[in-house]
Amino acid sequence: MSKSSTSVKAKKRCCKDRPRCKRCPVVLKRLARQGLAERVEGRRYALSPKLKKKHVKKARAR
Repeated sequence: MSKSSTSVKAKKRCCKDRPRCKRCPVVLKRLARQGLAERVEGRRYALSPKLKKKHVKKARAR
């Protein structure tokens, strides 16, 4: 990842709200599968600088 990426720590559990919260582990895993986030260690993810609001909105949908 580049230096301009943002680091986010996922919550321990999914709260199962609608839409899912931004720090939900399910949302971060979906973004990682799309190549827009990279798992750094444990619950910490590095977000891509290419990440757009529409990508997060789609990942948060139930």
